[in-house]
Amino acid sequence: MKKVLGVIGTVFGLYLIARALVEPFVIDFGDPASYRDDWGGPSLGGVLAVHCGPGVISAVLIGRVVRSRVRARRGRADA
Repeated sequence: MKKVLGVIGTVFGLYLIARALVEPFVIDFGDPASYRDDWGGPSLGGVLAVHCGPGVISAVLIGRVVRSRVRARRGRADA
């Protein structure tokens, strides 16, 4: 069950990362009407925080897990 939840969490995290990467290209920074009604609006900072923030957090968490697993494998290989 733990592995299944890990896979689901990783897939969801990758989705959030992809969404964070695409969001700046979807909105028009020069036209506040393009993002005024989005979550986090009407300010550009709020929209970017709501749409890109979870992706950044997911990238950090996935990176930490990958880094810890790589270090654990190196530790076992050195022993």
